[in-house]
Amino acid sequence: MTFETLLSIFLGIGLAASVGFRVFVPLFALSLAAYFNVWELNSNWEWIGSASALITLGVATVFEIFAYYLPYLDNLLDSVAIPLAAIAGTAVMVSTVADLSPVFTWALAIIAGGGTAAAIAGTTGATRLASTATTGGIGNSVVATLETGTSVMMSIISLFIPVLAILFVVLILFVIHKLYKKFRRNKA
Repeated sequence: MTFETLLSIFLGIGLAASVGFRVFVPLFALSLAAYFNVWELNSNWEWIGSASALITLGVATVFEIFAYYLPYLDNLLDSVAIPLAAIAGTAVMVSTVADLSPVFTWALAIIAGGGTAAAIAGTTGATRLASTATTGGIGNSVVATLETGTSVMMSIISLFIPVLAILFVVLILFVIHKLYKKFRRNKA
């Protein structure tokens, strides 16, 4: 495995984690990176760098960000976010991984990309639900801002410093694991 291949895997996992916070932010960031030749995508995914994809993903990103600031719509979005995040996490992984066999690429994309995105999306959905229950939805705008900011920062870091992105992903998954254990202990 070459260093370039390893970096492409780190990029994919970092963007997949970002998808767990906002589905369209990392896709738009990847589209920008491909459009401006910052990152080369697999040949079947070069369309993401087209002007039409850039505009479409940009509009979808703006709508998604603002939708999370609307009471009740934010919780509705969370109900579809987990499966969408798993699909988008898999897609960003497949589009970025370089020089691997298709079987290994897709297995890695589904497990590492889709799995990471779904785990984070599930946690953010639970966080918003807890915020709605404890603050009557007033705190949801703070949660939305933190999620969007995290998605933007993870996307930028993933594109420009993939090695650091993978470290952040490990940290995020560690925190999710600790919160899950604490929640389970408190429930028992």
